[in-house]
Amino acid sequence: MTLGICLQVPNALHFKKRINIIHVFVPQIIFLFSIFGYLVFTILFKWSTDWYARDASGALTHISPPSLLNMLIYMFLSPGNVSESERMFRGQAALQTFLLLIALVCVPWMLLVKPLILRREHRKIISEGYGRISTHVRVSAEDDVMGGAVVLTEQEEMEEDDFDFADIMINQSIHTIEFCLNSISNTASYLRLWALSLAHAQLSEVLWTMIFLPTLKMSGATQPVAIMCGFSVWFSLTFGILIGMEGLSAFLHALRLHWVEFNNKFYDGTGVKFEPFSFKAILDEAEE
Repeated sequence: MTLGICLQVPNALHFKKRINIIHVFVPQIIFLFSIFGYLVFTILFKWSTDWYARDASGALTHISPPSLLNMLIYMFLSPGNVSESERMFRGQAALQTFLLLIALVCVPWMLLVKPLILRREHRKIISEGYGRISTHVRVSAEDDVMGGAVVLTEQEEMEEDDFDFADIMINQSIHTIEFCLNSISNTASYLRLWALSLAHAQLSEVLWTMIFLPTLKMSGATQPVAIMCGFSVWFSLTFGILIGMEGLSAFLHALRLHWVEFNNKFYDGTGVKFEPFSFKAILDEAEE
């Protein structure tokens, strides 16, 4: 997700839209890191801490490993308060409140700043007299003939002003709401890869302990035959289920995540429509 958001920067540089870097990319990356970057930090902190360590007197130095899901929920429901069972380090409540305030500030930043800047720039252009482009066209009026001379009439065409602040605000509101909601849903969606890895590990353990491992513990003359049969069954199921089915499932989930959760961070689809190369199309155009 972070990589997808960062890919907005090359797009903005290519199209020379610096406003998209300052007022779209920056608040989005700050919003993401203030919530889910903090969650990643707490995960690493929890993994690197010995929660069952004891002091010199034999007492536990920590109460219990905290539930990070509850910690993240109560970060929003009860800002500034962290229960003793969820406390991980000193100053955690103040840090969570600070990060939550930063995330809340980023929402109006994403929502209002870009449209207001565009409106200010448009008003500046209007005030300098470049808002409307007029073209003078001389048209011959063949119906109006006076003494054999053709009368030429002058028409003035004014191009419509295509700037609509309401449309820009609606579009920006949709993008802001979509980004805030997708930050949560997309993060949860990426957890499916973690669930697939757990399922893969459990299937591997089941196949090993229930099919092949008992043959290694056998004794007698039938052990070599049992080992060969057990290995054949274990290898066939491992290849068919773990490598075949699980690999295909992981591939489809990763493909879906790449298409939906990753591409929507930077892809707009407003460029030139892709047309595959075709000699027939070229020849048809040449004949026309």
